[in-house]
Amino acid sequence: MAKKILFINQEIVPYVPDSELALMGKAVPQAIQENGHEIRTFMPKWGNINERRGQLHEVIRLSGMNLIIDDTDHPLIIKVATIVQTRVQVYFIDNDDYFSKRQMIQNEEGNDYADNGERAIFFARGVLETVKKLRWVPDIIHVQGWMGAVVPLYIKTAYHEEPSFANTKVVTSLFANNLKSDLDPNFKRCVEFREAKADMLEKYKDTFDFQELGKLAIDYSDGVIAASEDVSKDLLKYAAGKDIPVLAFPGEDFSAAYEEFYEKI
Repeated sequence: MAKKILFINQEIVPYVPDSELALMGKAVPQAIQENGHEIRTFMPKWGNINERRGQLHEVIRLSGMNLIIDDTDHPLIIKVATIVQTRVQVYFIDNDDYFSKRQMIQNEEGNDYADNGERAIFFARGVLETVKKLRWVPDIIHVQGWMGAVVPLYIKTAYHEEPSFANTKVVTSLFANNLKSDLDPNFKRCVEFREAKADMLEKYKDTFDFQELGKLAIDYSDGVIAASEDVSKDLLKYAAGKDIPVLAFPGEDFSAAYEEFYEKI
């Protein structure tokens, strides 16, 4: 049966350089769309994205909202483009402070940005608020990349009564670690939003790193996929300890396995 599937991606080619994450960011939505499902796809508007070459343009009716993170207002800008050869439309979450004037996860010197945690929170909330504005109700949200790691928490708490997400299932794809440093110390405080309370994060380390983000995503997901051969064995073991379906790395021919997995959850 055809489903509505929301993909929340950290990276997508051709907008950013090739990586396992970016290649899957394109390949999975494309395959699922070609199999007859209705999709929406989001990613951050990283500062290294060439807007002219990618033919991005702002969606005025979706832009203009302010998201408050750590008591500071941050304007949300939504842009859109289409990957021509696949007909996959991509929505971009943009903000001058968090994305436009930056590189991706690391700066020009190769160091992680100190506020990557805040950026991830802004991205997650920006996607969910935009989907609400689109009046589109996904059956499944599929998160690819740690930038979306707080999405499962928000879906099960802060947004659980929203008509757009009340019956939505969440799938998290696990990839190899591309986060060098811990997140900002204020991450737990910044996560707070509506019913998503900081004390819900007491079970995790005081400082979030890649492993803790993975555990957070797993704890609030309805299913977990090993999307890479290099996924942390500790995270897979952690996921196996939960009462949720876990899909082992299916290899390059992932399409049928993913569809079957969607049906299972």
